[in-house]
Amino acid sequence: MIEKKELRKTMLALRDAMVSDEKEKIDSDICAQIERIITNKQLKVVHTYLPMGSEINITPLIEKMLASGITVVTPKALKQRKLQNLVLRSLSELEDGIYGTQHPASGIEYTGKIDLFIIPGLAFDQENYRLGYGSGYYDTFLATQPDAYKLGICYPFQLVEKVPTEEHDIQLNEVLI
Repeated sequence: MIEKKELRKTMLALRDAMVSDEKEKIDSDICAQIERIITNKQLKVVHTYLPMGSEINITPLIEKMLASGITVVTPKALKQRKLQNLVLRSLSELEDGIYGTQHPASGIEYTGKIDLFIIPGLAFDQENYRLGYGSGYYDTFLATQPDAYKLGICYPFQLVEKVPTEEHDIQLNEVLI
């Protein structure tokens, strides 16, 4: 099994090297798949990341969710592997956070039930385990949300046979490519 650090480095380099046309097509396809899941399951509260760098650009999906009245919640990374969940009202009202992230400037915290998590990562495996950036924020938070549907999204090359896992790692319900 490849070390986590090496796998992260490899996947980040591959993702950063993607051809923009190919990336845009996959991003669009994944947004459409997620939109179908939200519609079919009639989900009302969706927790999602705000894309940065070469992550899958789900901004068009976020805009559609906001326009359709879905409560969109995004994370704000805090110290000690904790996330504060903030209500997103508009993509034009963001402020910079740690690790190059962004979060809603409003500071309105969401503490209710979450129907769906859309989760980025650097690698995913066939058992729906995820390799993130190494800070443990998602695993720590997802452990507190056992009933929410946990959806990982990635590019085809990010799907590997086995992600190195530890006891605290949370298995997702599904991974879309």
